[in-house]
Formats: sequence, structure tokens, C-alpha cells
Amino acid sequence: MTSKVETVLNNICATAQSCGRPPDDIALVAVSKTQPITAIIPVLDQGQRLFGENKIQEAAGKWPTLRAQYSDAKLHLIGPLQSNKVRQAILLFDVIETIDRPKLARAIARISREEGKFCDCYIQINIGREPQKAGVDPDEADAFVTLCRDELKLPVCGLMCIPPAAQDPAPYFRLLGEIARRNGLEKLSMGMSGDYQTAIRCGATSVRVGTAIFGARTAAQ
Repeated sequence: MTSKVETVLNNICATAQSCGRPPDDIALVAVSKTQPITAIIPVLDQGQRLFGENKIQEAAGKWPTLRAQYSDAKLHLIGPLQSNKVRQAILLFDVIETIDRPKLARAIARISREEGKFCDCYIQINIGREPQKAGVDPDEADAFVTLCRDELKLPVCGLMCIPPAAQDPAPYFRLLGEIARRNGLEKLSMGMSGDYQTAIRCGATSVRVGTAIFGARTAAQ
């Protein structure tokens, strides 16, 4: 029987090939937020090594234990980051995908230098200009990339977004790609369980998939 991880990977491969892209160009980030260690271990045992977590405290309670056994696992922070938790985030995560304001960017730059550890960084774009969502306004993205990459010398590798719900995500994914191209950024973190194949067709280089791997979260989660 094909596992859920294998199904997602097979879908990624088929979608990439259908639009002329090498499947290896797209990374799967398994979103393990709210999942217990017992649910994550089987996914690790199937060879998955990239995982995404939303909350630092939750990740800190799981991943030191998991990494003791799976030392090559890589962890992406895909939830909001408060400035007072930057040091903990830098020490725990390998990639920070949610840089969205100058104060946070400056804190990451300063503490990265102090700790001697620089995580790969993505800038989060509020691609639908939704007031309830975090992220840089698309019209301010170029200036913010310049601040982070050129002034603060952060290792900015790409952009991340969450498109508006219940709308066709493709135009938003394409807009993120346009912002990335004009700023010389190669990586696009976009697409989740419901739209990752659309994201791949629009140029995603990583997709963040939780429900399709771990199942639907309960109300308590």
C-alpha cells in the first residue's frame, strides 16, 4: 500500500513532469505542527527529512528528541516569529520562512552574528494584501529584500506566501514568482495540501504539506 508521503511525492513528480520541470527541483516540507513524536517518526522512517513547524515552543519540545535519532532532519519555521524568540529560533531551526518586518530582520541579523549561525531566510509576502495575515505588502517587497539581503547581509534565498482562501491561488503564486525574479531570488515556498500541485505549475521550489501527510487536524489541535 502506498503511504501518504509516497502519494504526495508521486503527485509532486507527476506534476513537475507535466510542466517540464525536473521533480528534484521541488522539495517537500512535511508540516508536522500539532503532530506528536509518535506521528512524526513513521514519516521520518519513510525517508522524509524536511519538516515545518509553526511554534517554537512546540518544536523545542519535539525536535531535540527526534534529531537525536535522525540527525539529518532539517527544520523550517513556517509560523510567525516574535522578536524576543529570535535566538531560540536560530538555534533550533535550519530555515526561517517568515521574515516580514524590519525589526525582526534586524534582530535576526544581529543574533545570527552573535551565535555564529545563519539560517537560510525566506521573506513572507502578504500576497493577497489581507489585513489578518502577516507578510510584506507586495508593493514594498523590493525595498524589504534590499534591506534584508544587501544592508543586513541575511542569507535570503527566496519568498514565501499563503494565498487567500477560497480563491484561485494561481494568480497569487505567479505574482510571487514575478517578485522573486526581479529580485534575483530562486526559491519559492508556496503551496499547501489543497493547492501544492497548482503551486508547482506556477514555479514553487518547495511545498508545505501537512494534512495530506498526517491527516486532518482535530478541533483540539
